[in-house]
Amino acid sequence: MPIRWDTLLARHTARELAGELTGARLRAIRVDRDRRDLLLLFKERTLVWRLHPSRGHPVLLDAVDPVPGDHRYRGTLAAVETPPDERLVHFRFSPGRDGPVGVVVELMSTQWNAIVTEGEAQTVRHLLWRSRADERRVIGQPYRLPAPTNRSGVDGDVSLADWLGTLEPLEPSKRRGTLVRGFAWTSPLNARALLGEDATPDTGPGEPLAAGHALWRALADPEQPSTPVVLELRSGPQPYPFPLPGTPSRGVSSLMAAFAECGKADEGSGDPTAGAVLGPDLLARLEHSVNRAARRLTSLEAQLSGLEDPASARAIGDLILARYHEIPPGTSRVTLIGFDGTSVDVELDPAEPAHANAARYYDRATKSERAADQLPRLLEKARVEVEELEDVARRVREGTAGEDEVIRTIGPAAPTPRGDRQTEALPYRPFRSSGGLEIRVGKGAKYNDDLTFRHSSPNDVWLHARHTAGAHVVLRWQGEGRPPARDLQEAATLAALHSKARTSGSVPVDWTLRKYVRKPRKSPPGQVAVERTETLFVEPDEALLEKLQD
Repeated sequence: MPIRWDTLLARHTARELAGELTGARLRAIRVDRDRRDLLLLFKERTLVWRLHPSRGHPVLLDAVDPVPGDHRYRGTLAAVETPPDERLVHFRFSPGRDGPVGVVVELMSTQWNAIVTEGEAQTVRHLLWRSRADERRVIGQPYRLPAPTNRSGVDGDVSLADWLGTLEPLEPSKRRGTLVRGFAWTSPLNARALLGEDATPDTGPGEPLAAGHALWRALADPEQPSTPVVLELRSGPQPYPFPLPGTPSRGVSSLMAAFAECGKADEGSGDPTAGAVLGPDLLARLEHSVNRAARRLTSLEAQLSGLEDPASARAIGDLILARYHEIPPGTSRVTLIGFDGTSVDVELDPAEPAHANAARYYDRATKSERAADQLPRLLEKARVEVEELEDVARRVREGTAGEDEVIRTIGPAAPTPRGDRQTEALPYRPFRSSGGLEIRVGKGAKYNDDLTFRHSSPNDVWLHARHTAGAHVVLRWQGEGRPPARDLQEAATLAALHSKARTSGSVPVDWTLRKYVRKPRKSPPGQVAVERTETLFVEPDEALLEKLQD
């Protein structure tokens, strides 16, 4: 599960980063929209802040060099701050040759984002991701902070009487919502401890709430130093600046150490070191080369294990010639008595005479023998290639292999043709859900297979309007469990809009994980076999096309 952020975690993370990085000299900023990573490349260190909806944590790495496509800025980090009781972190740089530069990391809900601003007016210059409906973060316009929470006690100045007067009259089941909505520095992460929900039954009236108020005063105290821990929640490990009564936890040396530990549990999140060292384009090429080599190896292994026995195929050819007078013209299947007296079912091409069918079996035997001779050598070569590529990828993650070695291994990039057109057009149209997840919509029947089997991952969500022609749709998803309901609903709506049922009032859309979609042999373009489907009913809304256009 992704790390959960509240205002306390944001405040103490900012303080820790300020202690690590204040005074560091900025060289460049990288906004990696595909991986949803923000990178601040300092001369001394590199900060990677992972902001994908399935993960969200900062990582400190050794210094790496900027790559083409990075935004070059100069300046010294002057401060890392958070507005009181807000889930955002603001990096402020002393003016360099480009004037004042700022970076804001927003950590509200799961719509995490990063904004690069320039000038005294904090004009937005770069966004990690954008929504057309967002009027607060518009490139070329001054950045506006999100609406304040306006909760009580930003300075920790709520008295015990006010605390008890608000919470004690409420039924216990209603206190949590009132607490989180009304008091600063509270969240679902610490509400249980602040309400004393783990107090023993023999405590007196108001005692758990009074103890919770004392704890809240300590947490809200701006001078209180953090004592970082990893909370052991049911949803998984969670970094936090303080231990909480009633919640199992283990101490760690710093919040950055806690983030690093919890980040290792993210499956399929990619390695931040590799992304920082190589840059997004070269890293994507390396990952593509590794995956392509692995697929080739798997394909060759399947071919070798599925080879037809040449002796059996040649024997059927001999049997056809020996019994050709028993084979009626135009038949596609016949049962013949074999040379050992047993019955043999023989498949035939009804359009061909007996001797031509026998020749086909002889050809099959020859091809099988040739493949049996060649495939072991090809397999050994493929295994060596996979081992070499995986070794380079591993050493990139460890920081012992760099750009030059990767290029020597996978070769230089193909030259880009003149003009703005890509070397190869993508088989899909990109969209972005309200929650920030990428949605890929196939451009047509002949592109659907390419999208489904070459431009998606096994754990992505695959969607298609039921019982009608339409585009394949892929919702990129590497998190655990089901994707957020709103994102899934929007992807299903796009599937309906790109189908022949787009004018219907309600359209059933089937969805499953992409790993449960397969391509039947010799099936026409776009036709697939799907398992473990669930169905959503959606209303095709044309307005969604423009809203989610990426």
